[in-house]
Amino acid sequence: MTGETALRARIASLVPRRWGKLPREARDTLFLLFVIAWTVLPHLTHLPLWCSLLTAAVLLWRARLALTNAPLPGRWVLVAVLGTAAGLTLWSFQTLLGKEAGVTMVVVLMALKTLELRARRDAFVVFFLGFFLILTHFLYSQSLLVAGAMLVSVWGLLTALVLAHMPVGQPSLRLASALSARTALLGAPIMALLFVLFPRVAPLWGVPQDGRAKTGLSNVMRMGSVAEAAQDDDIAIRLKFDGPVPAARDMYFRGPVLSHFDGLEWRAGASPAPPLLRRPSDVQTRGEAIRYEMTLEPLRLNTLPLLDAVVQSPSVEGYVLAMGNELQWRADRPVYERLRFNAVSYPSFSYGQAAARASLNEYLELPSGYNPRALQWAQELRSDPATAHADASTLARMLLAHIRTGGYRYTLSPGTYGRHAVDEFWFDRRDGFCEHFAASFVVLMRALGVPARVVTGYQGVDLFPVDGYFVVRESAAHAWAEYWEPEAGWVRADPTAAVAPDRIDRSRRLLPAPGMVAGALDSVNPMLVATLRNALEGLNNRWNQWVLNYSHSQQLDLLKHLGFSSADWEDLAILLVGAISALATAGAGWAWWDRHRVDPWARQMERLRDALHSLGLAAAPAEPPRTLAQRVRSRFGPAGETLAEQLEMLDRQRYSRDSLARPDGSLTRAVAASARALRSHAGVR
Repeated sequence: MTGETALRARIASLVPRRWGKLPREARDTLFLLFVIAWTVLPHLTHLPLWCSLLTAAVLLWRARLALTNAPLPGRWVLVAVLGTAAGLTLWSFQTLLGKEAGVTMVVVLMALKTLELRARRDAFVVFFLGFFLILTHFLYSQSLLVAGAMLVSVWGLLTALVLAHMPVGQPSLRLASALSARTALLGAPIMALLFVLFPRVAPLWGVPQDGRAKTGLSNVMRMGSVAEAAQDDDIAIRLKFDGPVPAARDMYFRGPVLSHFDGLEWRAGASPAPPLLRRPSDVQTRGEAIRYEMTLEPLRLNTLPLLDAVVQSPSVEGYVLAMGNELQWRADRPVYERLRFNAVSYPSFSYGQAAARASLNEYLELPSGYNPRALQWAQELRSDPATAHADASTLARMLLAHIRTGGYRYTLSPGTYGRHAVDEFWFDRRDGFCEHFAASFVVLMRALGVPARVVTGYQGVDLFPVDGYFVVRESAAHAWAEYWEPEAGWVRADPTAAVAPDRIDRSRRLLPAPGMVAGALDSVNPMLVATLRNALEGLNNRWNQWVLNYSHSQQLDLLKHLGFSSADWEDLAILLVGAISALATAGAGWAWWDRHRVDPWARQMERLRDALHSLGLAAAPAEPPRTLAQRVRSRFGPAGETLAEQLEMLDRQRYSRDSLARPDGSLTRAVAASARALRSHAGVR
C-alpha cells in the first residue's frame, strides 16, 4: 500500500490545482509564464523551428517546477542550454548579429531567465526583457493585429510588475490587473501627446512594416513566378480616386520592365539611379487625367507601380523620384515602408516614337540554343508572302488571334516548364498564366524582328471599395507585353486578354482553391468571408492612414487647424514644450495631493487603536489586529469575545489569501461600536 499511496501522491502533484488554491508564488509564476508565451507567440512565424520547440519546452518545464514546488535547475544546466542555443542560432543564420539572429537569442534568453526566478531582482529582469521583446515585434510588422496583441502583453507584464510590488498577502489578479490598467491609462495622454507632436523626420521613423516584401513584384521573372505571387491575397495597393473611377481595362500598374532574357529568366535592364534616369522626351498624353491617392505597401523595390501613365513626379515624402526611359518611376532607394501619396495618370498616351533604331537592339536579343521550334515558326512566317512584309501591329494581331482560337488555357497551375518553355507553351501544353502568354508573345515578336519586352505590375482592382478605398491585391499581379513600331512608339499588347477577356475587362482573377475553413464558411454563407475580410481590412486601413502613416506634413496640418497661420518646426516645438510643461505641472500637483493622502488601511488601524485606547489597552502601530484580539481576550475575557472576533476578521481581510483591496467600512464601524459597548459594560472611564 505504501507504493500505491506514493504513486497517487505523485499523480496528484502533477495534476494542476484549482487556480484559487495555488500558493501565491506558483500562481504568480504561472501567470508570468502565460504572458511570456503570449508575447513570444507572434514570433513563431519568424523563429527557427528548434527555437520555438526549445522555448515551449523551457516554459512547460518551468510551469511544472512551479506546480510541484521543485527546485530550479543549476547554473551549469542553463549554461549548457544557452551554449546549445547560440550554436543553433549560428548554424541557422551564420551569424549571432542582425535582426533574425538577435530576436532568436532574445527569445531564448527570456525563456531561460524564467528558470532563474529566485528573487525579485530576477523577476524584474524578466519583466524588462519582456518589454524589450515586445518592441522587437514591430521590426517585423506594425499591423493593428500585432499592436493589439502587444497591448495585451504590456498589460500582462504591468500586472506581473504590480504583483511583484505587493509582497503582503495574496492580492488577486483582478486587483493587480485593474491597478496596472489605471496606471497605463494615466500615461496614455503623454503617449498620445508625444505621438502627435514629437517631430517625425523621414526616413528615421520609416521602420519597415514587415521583414519580408509584401509585394510579388520582382526584377526577375521565371515561368510560374507571377502565378505564385497571384495566389497571395494580401493587399498591395489602396486607391482613392478623385473623380470617376476608370474602367478595369485601363488599370495597368506599371512595375519592373523586363528586357533581358537568358532562356530561363527575364530581368530588368541595368539603369542608372535617379536623378540620372533618362525621361522619354516624346511622351504624349490624351484625354482626361485620373487623379488618385495611393497607399503602397512595402515592396523592397525602387520601382513604384503607378497607373500608366504618370508624367509628373508624385510627391513622396523622404524619397527622390525620377522617370526612366521605359516610363516607370523609380525611387532613389528601395521602399521598405508604407507610402501614401497623390498621383495623376493618363490612360491614353504614347511614347517612344522618336527612339533610334540602334537603341532598340536590346529588345531584339534572344539567347542561342533555346526554343528552336518557336524560332523556326518565326522564320516560316517571315518566308510566307502573306506575312513577309507585315508591320508590327499586324503581326501582333495575328499572334493574339492565334492565342484566342488555338485552344490555349489560362490557369493558375500550368505545371513546370522545362528548358524550351516557349516551345512547350506554343506547341505542346498550351496552358499558362499571364507570364507564360506575355513571355512567349515577346520571344516570338523578337524572332520576327520586332522590338518587344515584358512589363510586370498589377492589373485591375477589387470590384467594390473598402472604407472608400479600392484595393489591389497581390493576386492582381500581372505580366503583359509591349512592342515597338515606327510612328506609334511602344504599344501595349496583353495576350491574357485574348484568352481570358474577363480577367482584364472585369478584374475577374483566378483564385486558388479555398481552405477547409473558408470552404465551409462559403458553403454556409458565400458572402460571410468577404464581409468579414472587408470589415477587417477597413479597420486596418484606418490604422494605417491615421497611425502608421502619420507624417510631418500631417503634424503641420494639425497646427494649422489649431490656429497657427504658417506652421513650422518652431511652432511644433513650442506647442510640444508647452503641453509637456502643463502635464508636468498637473503631475506635480497630483503628487503633492497624493503625498498628503492617508493609506485607508493605515486610517483603519488608527481608528482601531483609538477604540482600544478608550478601553485602556495599549496598541502599537506595528501590531496587527490578531495581536490586539488576544490582548482584548486577556483583559476582558468572555465579555470581549465579540470585539476580539471582529478584530480577527479585520486581520483576515488584510493579510489572508482572500485579502480585500480596501478596508470594509461597516466592519470598522462595528469594531468601534463593540468597543463602546464593552467600555460601558466594563465601566472603563
